[in-house]
Amino acid sequence: MAEPLRLKAKSASPGIASGPAFLAEEPKAPSAAERPDAAPASRAVGGYGALEKAIDISIGELEHLADGADAESRDIIDFQIEVLRDPSIAEATGARMEADENVVFAWVATLDAYIGELEAADEEQMRARAVDILDIKNRVLGALAGTPIADFPPGSVFIGKDMEPSRFLAHDWSKGGGIALFAGSTAGHVALLARAKSVPMVIGTGRFSAADGDLVSVDGNAGAVILQAGSMLIPPLVPAQEPAGDTQTTGGELRTADGVPILLSININDPAEIEALDPATAGIGLMRSEFSITSVADAANEERQLAIYRRVLEQAGDRPVTIRMLDIGGDKPLAGLEDLPALASGLRGIRLLLARPEIARVQARALLRAAVFGRLSVMLPMVTFPDEIDRMRELFREEAEKLGRRALLHRMPPIGMMVEVPAAALMLDTFASAAFFSFGTNDLTQYLAASARDGSDADAGKATPAVLRLIAQAVKLTAGKPVSICGDMAGDPSYLPGLLAAGLRHFSVAPARRPAIRSAIIGLNADGTRAAGE
Repeated sequence: MAEPLRLKAKSASPGIASGPAFLAEEPKAPSAAERPDAAPASRAVGGYGALEKAIDISIGELEHLADGADAESRDIIDFQIEVLRDPSIAEATGARMEADENVVFAWVATLDAYIGELEAADEEQMRARAVDILDIKNRVLGALAGTPIADFPPGSVFIGKDMEPSRFLAHDWSKGGGIALFAGSTAGHVALLARAKSVPMVIGTGRFSAADGDLVSVDGNAGAVILQAGSMLIPPLVPAQEPAGDTQTTGGELRTADGVPILLSININDPAEIEALDPATAGIGLMRSEFSITSVADAANEERQLAIYRRVLEQAGDRPVTIRMLDIGGDKPLAGLEDLPALASGLRGIRLLLARPEIARVQARALLRAAVFGRLSVMLPMVTFPDEIDRMRELFREEAEKLGRRALLHRMPPIGMMVEVPAAALMLDTFASAAFFSFGTNDLTQYLAASARDGSDADAGKATPAVLRLIAQAVKLTAGKPVSICGDMAGDPSYLPGLLAAGLRHFSVAPARRPAIRSAIIGLNADGTRAAGE
């Protein structure tokens, strides 16, 4: 049996504690229907009055924490309340709102700028204050969304990059427990509080992996963390990964009747849909993020998005996962953003994300951070022109640089595109920066046939030959890059002969359609003809 792993750290508060690990960066992300804020998501809607109310709620929560607190704790809380009452913070947020930013994103952008200034300071004391502002940001964000900050189980060892002061003060430390931080500071408020309350704490461990609930020991005397066998340090540099469609997985192999390998993936709308992922499935060919990120509060919450994406990647294991960025706009509103001019003008998909970069930047950061937990690829919706991919790749690069400056582990995933606009399908050879392509036949059919997307147009089916011809032409323009199909046509056995004949070898379908498509594929040759005897 392997020996436990002992990690060298720096003592921030003396003492020894053992308990189950609580991974602060892995909150359990329930489905949209299970979340307590699912029904009242519209509470995030509002202007400056909504922000003022959220700030008042946050101040009230902090004052409640201060009741009966010792002098040192009270000083920390008073500092946070003072910041919340600082008129310059409110004015900066108001200015962003006047520039047509939603109240939630205006608040996040204002506080992120403040945090960035503190993290770049020369003095450690100033850098340590960044987590205090992060604490304030998240508390007000929770008040805007109607979601209180959750506690963690008593007696646990808190593991994370850093810890918010109010989270420390709200926790019951009488049942034991400790703190192990990847980064942190001995000059930070949490370290001061830990020493005052005799809570063992270490900082500067570097990132390490551990399962939620694993026994962890914190030695605040010697400056060490002792982990159970199987845990490991996460290297700071992670090599780039290949596009998701580039290789066959180790799952069950699927071949046509004449022996040509075929990848069969599934489409999901919610992380819960992969709980019982069939071992023979190649992976997740499409996760529609807009079904999990349903409100402005979700779209502005980087940590919540990270938790959702991480859950999907870890459940998928070594199989590839392709997550599509938010396909909102048009007939897909995001609760709390319905009144934005960008939505009213009919923008959708990547055009809306580029028009409202505050939405795209939060999601990009969450995806960059999630990418270290599996084989992630990112897919862009409703792409029409090559420069749209170039601009989004640049946005990802900028956010990756910011994460690097904050010492947050991340990885640049391959970025590909949905092929659902006829103009793009006809010109795929010009999309040099796209890592892969995936055909979305629902919209492709709609735009090609000028039909209704809801299927009410009885003549839409007559466009099938034209759609198949367009796909066949487009596949020839992909220059050998990974290509798949994830629209409804992929899940209909009657279309398989034409899709195989068009050159497609990777199909992503709804989980319920997988058995029927699998059976149909093994009865066909790669050119779409039926196998002898079928």
